[in-house]
Amino acid sequence: MAASLSSPAPERPVPPARGDYRVFRSIPTRWSDNDVYGHVNNVVYYSWFDTAVNAWLIERGVLDIHGGDTVGLVVHTQCHYFAPLAFPQTVEAGLRVVQIGRSSVRYELALFAQGAPLAAACGHFVHVYVGRSDQRPRPLPQKLRQALQELCAAH
Repeated sequence: MAASLSSPAPERPVPPARGDYRVFRSIPTRWSDNDVYGHVNNVVYYSWFDTAVNAWLIERGVLDIHGGDTVGLVVHTQCHYFAPLAFPQTVEAGLRVVQIGRSSVRYELALFAQGAPLAAACGHFVHVYVGRSDQRPRPLPQKLRQALQELCAAH
């Protein structure tokens, strides 16, 4: 008998609650974010993830996008969608850190309609920090590691 090529479907995640996240960033939607179906296109959600993480890093003074020796590259990302978002809503991006490695960080994010208790979408991405000039993994700078501790989720 031939082995099955399909595996059981993973259990569908449930929308996380607002209280599961450490910090938030308000992001206004734009007219161009909507697609022909009348809601925000899925690719925009990843842009909001990137915006929430990188803006927080810049504001904390641990990411210099123009001259820093170390930069974070996204090596893995995922998003689960629960409810549509659409222009002219304001989105509130929740951010937390769930794993800090030697040269990598796993961020988890959730996107909420303004004031909503449950996320419209949630996901994660992993940054691997590399040298700007050689693109080789580097240990996380101590200042960055300390800042990331502030975002660590209590599990």
